[in-house]
Amino acid sequence: MYTVIGGNRNRTFRVLWMLEELGIKYKFLPSLPHSKQVISKNVSGKVPVLIDEKTAISDSTAIITYLADKHGSHTHPSGTLKRAYQDSLTQTVLDEFESILSTATKHTFILPEEKRFPEIKSTLKWEFQKNEKTFMLRLGSGPFLTGKKFTVPDIIFTHCLDWAVSAKFEIKEQRLKDYAEQARQRPAYKVARAL
Repeated sequence: MYTVIGGNRNRTFRVLWMLEELGIKYKFLPSLPHSKQVISKNVSGKVPVLIDEKTAISDSTAIITYLADKHGSHTHPSGTLKRAYQDSLTQTVLDEFESILSTATKHTFILPEEKRFPEIKSTLKWEFQKNEKTFMLRLGSGPFLTGKKFTVPDIIFTHCLDWAVSAKFEIKEQRLKDYAEQARQRPAYKVARAL
């Protein structure tokens, strides 16, 4: 059985969602970043942490990719062009959406107050909306990012769109709003969100 350490209001949610999608039993230990429990498994103090056979794995993207590969679900096979496209989308989401939201969050409440620059948020919001338009050009006709199959980048991107809403980043593209609403209707999303 897997053990997940973290909280469902941060990137840990992605791991909980993937485990629910896979239908795998797990133990969830709610814990704040930088708590003793987290630091004992990940010296950076960051969450999430997944424990598998006494081995701690950190970073939500690494964890959900590992789970998808290990269980052969919600991913395209390694070494295929479909997987290369999937990984490309994952990296694009991390570079063009998550990095912006992470920077905004740091300048809102994570960094020491004297190191925060709240005025940067207007530039970040502008960049986010610019990236929305570019990302729209990469989307195919399927309901999910790689087409008809729900995969790793769908979890990350939906989480980023949820994060954007909570951080008061306006999502301008209606197709992205519709995409996020469709993903939120997945039973596994609802279970993970309710934890």
